[in-house]
Amino acid sequence: MIPGRTPAHPDAQLMEKAQAVKGRSLLADARRRLFRNKAAVASMVLLALIALMAVFVPVVSPYAFDAQDYSKISCAPSWWTADVPTCPGGAGGTHWFGTDPIGRDLFVRSFYGARISLAVGIVATLVSLAIGVLYGAASGFIGGRTDAFMMRIVDVLYSLPFIFLVIILMVIFNQNFILLFVAIGAVSWLTMARIVRGQTLSAKQKEFVEAARAAGVGTFGIITRHIVPNVVGPVIVYVTLTIPGVILAESFLSFLGLGIREPFTSWGVLISEGAGEMETAPWALIFPAALMAITLFCFNFIGDGLRDALDPKDR
Repeated sequence: MIPGRTPAHPDAQLMEKAQAVKGRSLLADARRRLFRNKAAVASMVLLALIALMAVFVPVVSPYAFDAQDYSKISCAPSWWTADVPTCPGGAGGTHWFGTDPIGRDLFVRSFYGARISLAVGIVATLVSLAIGVLYGAASGFIGGRTDAFMMRIVDVLYSLPFIFLVIILMVIFNQNFILLFVAIGAVSWLTMARIVRGQTLSAKQKEFVEAARAAGVGTFGIITRHIVPNVVGPVIVYVTLTIPGVILAESFLSFLGLGIREPFTSWGVLISEGAGEMETAPWALIFPAALMAITLFCFNFIGDGLRDALDPKDR
C-alpha cells in the first residue's frame, strides 16, 4: 500500500473493474463476424465497384448508351486476340467491350444495364419485403382460423406459375417500365411471408409481447413495434438472397422481349442480343453475362455471410 493513501473499498474496486470491461452489443458482434468473412467483404467491395461504375460510367466513357456508329458494327475490343475486326481507340475514346450489331458501345451499355437490373432487383425486393413482412407477421400473430385462412391463400398463390403471372401483368399493362418493378415484387413475397410467419409464431410467446399486452398496446402496435424488429435478422438474410432471384426474373423477361424496351437496356436485354451474335461476336454475350454472374455470386456470398453473422448458435 502506498503511504498516506486510503485503501479503496472492495465495492469501489469492483465498480472500477466493471467500468473497465466494455461489453459488445449483438449488432457490433454481428458486424465483426461479418467483416471477418473474406468472401462477404470481397463481394461487398465488388458490388460497390459495379454500382459506382453504373453511376459514373458517363464520366469514364465519352460514348452515350444509345449512340450508334455504323462504321463500327460488331467490332471486338482492341485487345481481343481472335482474328476479327477490332475497334481501335481514337479521338472519341476506346470501346473497352467492343460494340453491338448497330455500333453502340458495349462498355457503356453494360453498366447502364446494371442500373436497370440492380434497380429492379432492389425495388422489387423492397415491394416483396413490405408485403411479405406485414402479411406474415399479421398471420402468425393473430393465429387461429385467420392464420389458417391467410396461409391457404399463400398456398393457392404458390400453385400458380410465378413467371406466367408477371408475363400476364406485363402484357395487360403494355410493358410499363414502372410496373416491372412492382409486378415482380408483388408476386415474389410468398416465401418472405412464410419465413416471417414462422419467426412470429416463436416471437409472440416471448415475455416482451406479454408485457406489451399488459401495457395496453394494440395488435397493430405489437406487430410493428415488437414483432417485426425481432424477426429482422432472418429477413435481412433472405432479402440478400431474393435480389439475385429478382434480377434473374427480370433478365428472363427481357430475354423473352417482355422486359425493358429500347433504347433502354438491362443485362437480360444485352444477354438476349449477345446470344444471337454468340458465334460471330462472343464479346457481346461474355461481358454482360460475366457482370450479371459476378453480381449474383456477390449477393449470395453476402447472404451467406449475414446468415453466419446473425446465427446465435455460432456466437
